[in-house]
Amino acid sequence: MLEVFATSSVAMATPILLAALGETIVERSGILNIGIEGSMLSGAFFALAAAYFSGSLILGLLAGIAAATALNALLAILVINLAVSQVVAGTALDIFALGLTGVMYRRLFGITGAAFTVTPLRPIALGPLARLPVIGPALFDQNAMVYAAILLVPAVAYIMSHTRYGLWIRAAGERPQAADALGLNVYRLRWEALLIAGALTGLGGAYLTLAYTDTFVEGISAGRGFVALAVVIVGRWNAYGAAAAAWLFGAAMALQFGLQASGTTISYQLFLALPYALTLLVLALFGAQSQSPSALGEPYVRG
Repeated sequence: MLEVFATSSVAMATPILLAALGETIVERSGILNIGIEGSMLSGAFFALAAAYFSGSLILGLLAGIAAATALNALLAILVINLAVSQVVAGTALDIFALGLTGVMYRRLFGITGAAFTVTPLRPIALGPLARLPVIGPALFDQNAMVYAAILLVPAVAYIMSHTRYGLWIRAAGERPQAADALGLNVYRLRWEALLIAGALTGLGGAYLTLAYTDTFVEGISAGRGFVALAVVIVGRWNAYGAAAAAWLFGAAMALQFGLQASGTTISYQLFLALPYALTLLVLALFGAQSQSPSALGEPYVRG
């Protein structure tokens, strides 16, 4: 029972973790990407559609990345080049993605929304490690996207803290005027951060349909993008902190399904609300203590 819970927790945390790693980079550059929910939803739909019609999971992954990256590029035009409010632009793109995926889903598969499925990514057991109690199935008997998400945590942490490029990104989010005066192109750095985040968020969306559910339903992201925003804050804009917070929320989601399956007479709506209630609780406890990048959410206009 404990092994099943741990395995489910890691699996459910993976799309949140992938999106949160991208959002960490974006917010360190000074952009508040409220459109992350729409990017994840777009990645989920186009990944499954491409995999379904082509028969290739690789093409599906690439389509999911491309869709989310394209949406983030549109956001970049609005908030970086045109200096539109980041909250307004991101919210508009969330609504756009929800409508676009819903219309295309019904166009391709009927008004009734007949389910379409693909063969999902298969787990890859890592030898004797997969036979370890509890942590073996959870960490060493997962599919390739889970392994990739785990490996990306130290990679993002190292890049952001120990490389010159990471320093440039952080400078764009802390003191964009000073960064510009030193010869850094703040516009380009923020564009690059949004495109990188789009790719990671698209992977998170593709995971939902190609590795977790192997199908698509309207609104399948179910607020996971917004949870990823909370994860970044709770994790204090650090990749390791974001990973810990993502796995906490993954555990809450796994607990939710476990409680529903337990046969209790408690209303199932209470269990559905559990992960989101936890999000609000953790934000209330730790959000006020977090120090965000100084220029986060502020449009930069070169003077």
